[in-house]
Order: sequence, then structure tokens, then C-alpha cells
Amino acid sequence: MLINNNFEKLPESYLFSTVAAKLREFKEANPSADVIRMDIGDVTLPIPASALAAMHRAVDDMADKTTFHGYGPEQGYAFLRDAIAEGDYRARGVDIRSDEIFISDGAKSDLGNLGDIYAAGNVVAVTDPGYPVYVDSNVIDGRGGELVGGRWSNFIYLDCTEENGFKPTPPEAHADVVFLCSPANPTGVAFTRSELEAWVAYARRNNAVIIYDSAYCAYVTSPGVPRSIYEIEGAREVAIEVRSFSKTAGFTGLRCGYTVVPDTLCGFDPEGRKVQLRKLWNRRQTTKFNGASYIIQRGAESLYSEQGRAETEQNVAYYLENTRIIRDSVAKAGFKVFGGTDSPYVWMRSPRGEGSWELFEKCLREANISCTPGVGFGANGEGYIRLTGFNTREKTVEAMRRLAAMMK
Repeated sequence: MLINNNFEKLPESYLFSTVAAKLREFKEANPSADVIRMDIGDVTLPIPASALAAMHRAVDDMADKTTFHGYGPEQGYAFLRDAIAEGDYRARGVDIRSDEIFISDGAKSDLGNLGDIYAAGNVVAVTDPGYPVYVDSNVIDGRGGELVGGRWSNFIYLDCTEENGFKPTPPEAHADVVFLCSPANPTGVAFTRSELEAWVAYARRNNAVIIYDSAYCAYVTSPGVPRSIYEIEGAREVAIEVRSFSKTAGFTGLRCGYTVVPDTLCGFDPEGRKVQLRKLWNRRQTTKFNGASYIIQRGAESLYSEQGRAETEQNVAYYLENTRIIRDSVAKAGFKVFGGTDSPYVWMRSPRGEGSWELFEKCLREANISCTPGVGFGANGEGYIRLTGFNTREKTVEAMRRLAAMMK
């Protein structure tokens, strides 16, 4: 057999795998070093008590033949889809129905799998810097072209720089599929309503689809910053929204998220006829996915209870306070700082001008802190690093003390 040679085109290692490998090497060479992880976006607080109780009840359901659940609906159980439609959308004045919501095993999976429903010849626009899955999954599907000077020849790159506040504006060029993330990973900045309106208008002019990653929407605190792209008029006709329970309720190890595909969103077949994308995504999921765990979905449902909401908000507030501590500390230490207000991520560059990997090594060896090199998110990330607010309060404070000492 012939392999899918697009895998051979990809750089040898995924960003976070490279960071993990470098950490292993350092720890093997320095076994007594107490390295504080400020790199990967994993959480440290336990899951909310309401979710834990709900999952215990769900486990008991599986022990009784009258309440046992085998294969569930590939689209997700109605009890969770109904809770999401009401709690995340209708309660905020957004018109999304339960049957437009598809439960999955996480946002990352859906962001990669959505490529199954759009043709290999589509022109894809990606932010630089941006979450690597947007790029790598489309390269695997054959849309990347060739890697030339660190960029794929067939992509449109949406430059995110200090000059534009790390928020790209719609390009003059035509794109068929646009990946946007707000609040953004890695830069931590978020689109305002007017900025999103410009993107929705661009998509409507170009018959394009926006794949909108709003995994961090619970961290929005600024007025005028939408939590959903569907708060923008006309977005139902041009956007797919992907969300996650990982960063809000600590489900990184449980795996649950969802994708919204409105029934008003259409693509075109080779003859120019409109085709409902919801129908295609439903067909994809029923063919390749057997549904998320019943037990995990019961846990996710509990997050929409009064107790669940309060517990989730407490978790988010805890991580946002960590992020504030990071922002204030690194700014005082002389770094130029971005993000962190509506996001658990702080994006920063050193006043001494080190490259991303150089600064990664410096933080690791001199302060025993692990960060994420910004260049791993794209060429425009060179010279920056990303820190996360997801560690414990104690370790966050200690990491900032070490960083301040390193910069003296």
C-alpha cells in the first residue's frame, strides 16, 4: 500500500511533544530539579463536585439492567444537548437548537475532523500564530501544498502581530475556510463585537465558512467581547462553533466537548447546489464516531445546574487570578505582555530579545520553569513565549518569584 504522504511533509514532531521531550531530557540530567509546568494548557483543580456526583450516579446506572446504557446516539444524548442549547445559547439570547449541537470527545478532535466535510481543494486561512491543529490537520488532508520558508504554500496566513494587537483583519484574498479562535490560543487576546462582525461580513461575501474555536469563552471578562460567534447577526449562515469542557470544568482527562453546526449553514456541491453542512457532519459522525461516554455526558450535564455553574465559575476565577499574578509579575520583571485578561494564557517577549527556544531553555535551566515557545505556533511567534494560569496558586507564585530572580 501507499501511505498518505502528507504525514511525511509535516515537521517531525508536534509542538507539545517536543516540549515534553525536552523536559524529559532535562529531568533525566537534573533529577533533583523541581520543574514548574507553565507550558501545556492542562488544569490542576479537580472536577466540580456536581460532576463527580453525577458521574457516580451514572456508573451506578451501568450496574442495573433497567438503567444500563450501551451505544448512545452519535450526536450525543438529548439531556446534554438540551442543557447546552438552553444554558450556553438561549439563556444568552442566541438562537441555537439542540439538534444543531453535536457532542464529542473534545474540541481538538472536532477541529481536526471537520476537514472530512469540506473538499481537499478548498483554500484555508489560518492565524499565525495559532493552534497547531488547524494547520497540521489540513496538511494531513492534503490542503497544505509544500512547506516553504516555514509556511505552507496553499494556505492564506492571517498575521497576528503587535501592530494589529494579535487580532487579524479579513484579507483581500479569497478563502473558503477560515480558522479563528477567541479568546485566542496562544496570544490570549479576544475579538470585540465589531471585529467579529467584519469577519462574518467577509465570510458572507466569499461564501466562506468560519470554524470558530471558542474553547476559552468562559474566561471572557471584558464588556463588548462576545462569548459566541452566533451573537453576531448572520453568523448562523457562515460559522461552525467548537467548544470544550476541558478548561472550564477540568475535563481534560475525561474528554467531552461539542460542535455547533446550524441548519442554515450550507456549502456547495460541484454543480453549485447548496448542501446543508449539518447533514454532512451528522453523516460523518454516524460513520466514524460512536458517541461520547454516557457517564461523561452525565457529568457534563450537571455543569448546567445551579451548583454546577457556581463550581465552574469558581474554577475559572481561580485560573484567572493565577493569570493576573503572571501578568503583573512578568510585566514588573520587564517583559512586554499581552493577553491574560479574557484568557488563561499570557503571551510575552523578553526585553533582551532572545528567540523563543532560547528563552525556553533559559527559563528551564536558570529558573526551572517550563514555558511554551511562541515560534511553535507559527513564524510570527518567534521571540515570544506563552505561560498558562492552569497550575496551582502556590506553584504559580513560586514560578513568578523564580522568573523575577532570573531577570535581575
